[in-house]
Amino acid sequence: MRPLKIVVLIKQVPDTRNVGPDAMKPDGTVNRGKLDTVFNPDDLHALELALNLKDRIPGSEVTVMTMGPRRAADIIRDSLYRGADNGIMISDKRFGGADTLATSYTLVRAIQKLPSYDIIMGGRQAIDGDTAQVGPQCAEKLGVPQVTYVEEIISITNDEVIAKRRLSKGVETVSSPLPCLMTVHGASPACRSKEAKRVMQYKYARTNSEIRKNDEFVKALHSKRPYLTIPEWGVEDIDADVTKIGLSGSPTKVKSVESIVLTANEAKVLSDSDLDIENMIKELIDHHIIG
Repeated sequence: MRPLKIVVLIKQVPDTRNVGPDAMKPDGTVNRGKLDTVFNPDDLHALELALNLKDRIPGSEVTVMTMGPRRAADIIRDSLYRGADNGIMISDKRFGGADTLATSYTLVRAIQKLPSYDIIMGGRQAIDGDTAQVGPQCAEKLGVPQVTYVEEIISITNDEVIAKRRLSKGVETVSSPLPCLMTVHGASPACRSKEAKRVMQYKYARTNSEIRKNDEFVKALHSKRPYLTIPEWGVEDIDADVTKIGLSGSPTKVKSVESIVLTANEAKVLSDSDLDIENMIKELIDHHIIG
């Protein structure tokens, strides 16, 4: 089995457990500067699946790629600590406000800059949008097969991968030719912990923007250890059409975001009597929750 080139699409997302009144801007985009951020959970599962393949097939290489503001380089470093080999930062103010259509276009333009790839992986969906659209859109634009809701890779050869998908009513085993794109379900194994040795190796990994703002020690270190420099690509670097990126390339807009917290006095305790069950069903129908 030849070594694989694996690309993992990752995203730094707002922590939706703590959405405050300033979560949205007037233009309907997320005010990311007012929210704490986390590594998108499903993307961590995708990273683990990629690292597992790397363990199984010696010589394989895992490259993580993220699009976002410059502080999103934090999750690239996080990925390097866990076992990724390389990271690419896609950052430009003109990418801001992108919906799934503009995001997938930008990611595809970046992927097409790579010399080659065998598998592209990403989480099933991001917790800040819950659309599960970016992965499939990327596959469509790249013209490669897609396998969604992947839970496990059963086997892989030079030309084909066989994977198990987690569906709402069971599991499904499917095969796909390579190259292909996979979106990974949260039921797959959790991502491994950071390794102390890799933290020491990559703790000074920086993008060019971060290097310019850092002290002379970091600049000197990067000149001696080029592997610490995280490539940072803007609009011109990926030859993107400015009409298809960011807010101008996004036909959908978020109208509002709110955090709903259930309190104890909103809970109802029902018995298993036929009357209680009948009344609950009527209430759910009246509120258009079912039916």
